[in-house]
Amino acid sequence: MYTKNQTLNPTANQTLNPPASPAATDTPQPQPTVKLDPETVVEQIRTLRSGIGDVPQLTTEQKRQLRSRSRKPSDGIVASSINVIGALDQVALAIGQKPDDVRQLQLDWNRWTAVADELRALLNGIDGANLIRRQQLVLISAQAYNIGTQLARNPANDVLVPHLQEVKRQKSLSNRKKKVEEPQTPTPQTAPATPPSTQQSVE
Repeated sequence: MYTKNQTLNPTANQTLNPPASPAATDTPQPQPTVKLDPETVVEQIRTLRSGIGDVPQLTTEQKRQLRSRSRKPSDGIVASSINVIGALDQVALAIGQKPDDVRQLQLDWNRWTAVADELRALLNGIDGANLIRRQQLVLISAQAYNIGTQLARNPANDVLVPHLQEVKRQKSLSNRKKKVEEPQTPTPQTAPATPPSTQQSVE
């Protein structure tokens, strides 16, 4: 009990009746990662490629030649040679390149190298995952054919016969293609033997 003139302690009242904490549902929850289907990935890659700009498509031989030429000077040699351009204006005039433009080219090369590394790692991962899918398909198809062949021995499972025959036909076609693609070793041709010359005796 308290008297009429006595005041309540606000701190004690807050301790007895603490403010309500926000509900757990108010806390933002992490959203699950949405996996992209292959068609969406292709579309996004094409959009990304169109936004990059100049992306030349080089042949394997062109890439080999460019890599062979680029490996000769080290990065240190290239950087020191670029400094020569800025040391004297006559050098820049002779090669037709401004020092700042060449340094920007060097910076762009270094930055896009990181992009190429990331894309190469992405392609390696996608290609590896697809190889695993292909291996699983081959294993499952072989199991299906073997089990189907065994079950087809029972006349009650004759529905499997046309499917198994189609598999055999496809295998036969595949074997024919392999034989055609295999290079045939040419048979060495022996030169015809020259008969020994006979001398006619003069009587």
